[in-house]
Amino acid sequence: MRAVRRIFLLQMRWRVFAALLALVSWSDVLAQLPSAESPEVKAPAQGTALTRWFNPATAPFIPVPLIGTDPDSGTTLGILPTIIVTNDKQDITKIIAPDIQRNPNFGWGAHGRIYAYPSEDEQWSVMAGIKQRVEREFDAEFQYGRERKKRWSFTASVIYDRDGTPRFFGLGNHTAQAAETNYTGEQEVVQVQAGYNISKIWQLLYTARARQVDVQRGTLSGVPSIEKLFPNALGLGRNREALNRVSLVYNTLDDLTVPSHGLKLVEFAGIASRAGLFNDSLYTEAGFDGRGFFHVTPQTVLATHLALRYLLSAKDVPFWALSSIGGDRSEVAGEQLLRGFGAGRYYDRNSLSMSVEVRRHVVSFNAVSTHVDLEVAPFVDLGRVFGRLSTMPFGQLHQVYGVGFRGIARPFVVGYVDVGYGSNGAAVFTGISYPF
Repeated sequence: MRAVRRIFLLQMRWRVFAALLALVSWSDVLAQLPSAESPEVKAPAQGTALTRWFNPATAPFIPVPLIGTDPDSGTTLGILPTIIVTNDKQDITKIIAPDIQRNPNFGWGAHGRIYAYPSEDEQWSVMAGIKQRVEREFDAEFQYGRERKKRWSFTASVIYDRDGTPRFFGLGNHTAQAAETNYTGEQEVVQVQAGYNISKIWQLLYTARARQVDVQRGTLSGVPSIEKLFPNALGLGRNREALNRVSLVYNTLDDLTVPSHGLKLVEFAGIASRAGLFNDSLYTEAGFDGRGFFHVTPQTVLATHLALRYLLSAKDVPFWALSSIGGDRSEVAGEQLLRGFGAGRYYDRNSLSMSVEVRRHVVSFNAVSTHVDLEVAPFVDLGRVFGRLSTMPFGQLHQVYGVGFRGIARPFVVGYVDVGYGSNGAAVFTGISYPF
């Protein structure tokens, strides 16, 4: 399910890139934009008491227009008064970002968010939100030992999410668009990860996750509810999953948030049951996730990604626990991106995902006491799902071509707008953090 992606994201999706676009649109910033080779800017004038509220250098907070869109949830509009706290190095140390918003499907809503970056080694975040109809959410995450300078690293996540937007088209690599259905997914997730750092590069990572998912009747107008077209789909109603996974991680990336060179290679294997540790086995899994970053020029980075996931055994597995591709996020050992389609567009036992991006830095400027870089990234996504272990994974691939626009406030924040085009037309995604 789509909300599970956020387990592995410290910065949950709140449309930060809208803030960066808003900053760029202000006339006094535009007047000072330097070239990519010359990031120096002059301090803007203080202005009147009124204009200081719209000046990114003097405003007490940024009155950000919130514009969120993806193929499943539609367009969300609102206001997000954002407070950004920086240190004397102009690095962001805290973001406070409440919002008021309106979605055509779920009415008015509000969220509160705090993202804290005490150091590059430690981060935490808390987010809670509610809408008039259907949707509720709470996400909290804490990370310690991110830089692997000590022997152990830890991550803990707690999620409650009631989401009215997920889609289901059936199982297989060629499910028809006409089979689109909607459901309301309510889930509770607790996850803990403990990494034993063999060295700065090598890590042995253990993941324990308990998840309860309730697949309920869909509520979107004009989209059939899941039980009408798929009354016998495995996973309807309430199901539980207890996952234990072990991963071997090789990591030479130069930066955790904005990598420009190096490799991150992950081999993993896991076992899931319906309850407890190993009783009532649900499935066993194994796979690989590889990410590589290479300098092409001083201003250009080639980013590559390859992910394979196999369910070696499976017994009455709920559809939401199967391998899937679709959407704008890549999760190690989980859902994989395909940016011309909504999240979870294709489900089956096994999956392959490949992506290439050319990330080109185009301009830099100073705003809200921090430094912002803008980049353009044309990309290609390829992927498929398949049911048999004997299937060659590199045939019958879905193809997506597109371009991404990213705003980077180092060292911790990346905001994006990604536009992809696939066999069903164009799809637009906004959010934060790189897709892989």
